Amino acid sequence: MNTTPTTERLWSVRDVSAFLGIPVGTLYQWRHRRIGPRASRVGRHLRYHPADVRAWLDQKAA
Repeated sequence: MNTTPTTERLWSVRDVSAFLGIPVGTLYQWRHRRIGPRASRVGRHLRYHPADVRAWLDQKAA
């Protein structure tokens, strides 16, 4: 049995921007207003878990 966790690479702001089809600036505005997908700081970089972005999008579509 393989117990190694499978993880997707974290997405950058540009990755999420391309996935959602919105400007990078909109993501920063959403983060400031706390209405966008959950993100984390990794050092000085903002990173998103792809599953969190998809879950946020699914919640908005519902």
